[in-house]
Amino acid sequence: MVRNGWLMMATLLCALSLRAAIPGQTATGFDREFQSALSDYNAGNFARAAQELEALARQAPEHFEIEELLGLSYSAQGKEAEARAHLENAVRLKPNSASARCNLAVILAKLGEALPAESEFKKSLALDPKNAETNHDLGEFYIRAGNIKGAIPYLEQAQRLEPSAYDNGYDLALAYEQTAQWKPAQGIIHGLIEKKDTAELRNLLGEVDEGAGDFVAAANEYERAAHMEPSESNLFDWGSELLLHHTLDPAVEVFSQALARYPDSARLAVGLGLAFFLRGNYDDSVKALLKGIDLAPDDARAYYFLSKAYDMSPSLADDVIRHCQRFAEREPRDARAAYYYGMSLWKGKRSESTDALLNQVESLLKKSEGLDPAFPDAPLQLGNLYSQERRYDEAVPAYQQALRLDPNVPDAHYRLGQAYVHLGKKDLAGKEFEIHQQLYQKHLAEVDEQRTRVRQFITSAKGDHAGS
Repeated sequence: MVRNGWLMMATLLCALSLRAAIPGQTATGFDREFQSALSDYNAGNFARAAQELEALARQAPEHFEIEELLGLSYSAQGKEAEARAHLENAVRLKPNSASARCNLAVILAKLGEALPAESEFKKSLALDPKNAETNHDLGEFYIRAGNIKGAIPYLEQAQRLEPSAYDNGYDLALAYEQTAQWKPAQGIIHGLIEKKDTAELRNLLGEVDEGAGDFVAAANEYERAAHMEPSESNLFDWGSELLLHHTLDPAVEVFSQALARYPDSARLAVGLGLAFFLRGNYDDSVKALLKGIDLAPDDARAYYFLSKAYDMSPSLADDVIRHCQRFAEREPRDARAAYYYGMSLWKGKRSESTDALLNQVESLLKKSEGLDPAFPDAPLQLGNLYSQERRYDEAVPAYQQALRLDPNVPDAHYRLGQAYVHLGKKDLAGKEFEIHQQLYQKHLAEVDEQRTRVRQFITSAKGDHAGS
């Protein structure tokens, strides 16, 4: 299964070496009981191992090896609090044990005690600075704290100590990718591929090549990853790369086949809808987007694209209205939910245009504006509604508000100019038409926003299955 993210820091170091005997027992008897517990631990019988070790601990409460293995046994069962107590005892009994301090650090990190965990990691490294595993664990600790730059020196040190370690190499390459260090990331990944060629490495190399601006290489790596392991995530990444760079026919094919394989994937359905939309297949786009919304009705990302595809394909009006109404009812405090519902009614029932319908649309757009005063689409469409009804005195302030929020919308300037013409204000109209032409020539048209929205969707959707 492809790992889309960091390794979980779960490995506890264990350096068990039985030397001391329990008072009152022969070394042979102690060895036998302890080895039985150790065998159970190694076999995954953690509860049984802990039970045996607790019995030994009552007879020898100050025994380092028993305390350490007890801590490991409880940790393996997810009992971090019990593990902590025994690992703290182990550190107290043998404060110069680097492995004991690293074990304790991992438990403290799991318990959310960042500062004590960091302290124990650093004490462990001071005792054994060339321990690759401890350097790796401290690097992952910093990653999980959101300090990727702080993690890199420790991951790099672990890489120098054990250059063949796959997990550390992967995490270091991912850290380089997250900090836009494309060349070092490519070097690490290519080195790992020579030893172990995996789908997750090919997928990560695709991310790195994309970041470095080599889009053809990125698409090729995503394709290799998808062929090596056709997981939902790998197929989404491959289709998304094709979509980002408008290789639309292959994108449609990839998303179609992926959705057939994973019919419950909302993001694959939305990706297919976007590919159809950009290719101009608006009916198919609406159908795919509606499927994505059915699979994830609380995900607001698809509604923007649905509204755009619906502009060009009103044939599925009833379905679109029903979905937008459901979204608005589920999210009554969401400005965009109210907006999409209002716009779906207006577009879908344009032939009716009854007073009741237009009043409902106006109410929903005003609700959207009230819920999010920084959302420019609602006042823009209010202006369009007022203009349709020849209420130009009301349309002008609506357009002006939309332009205060986003002055780079060509259509808003053009519509405002038209409203001024109807009000006999030709000088003001001329200024708005001039601005509209300038903005259009600067390519600030709607297609640029759509491309930005596509990239935003892909970037956010890649995190939907992180760690899966």
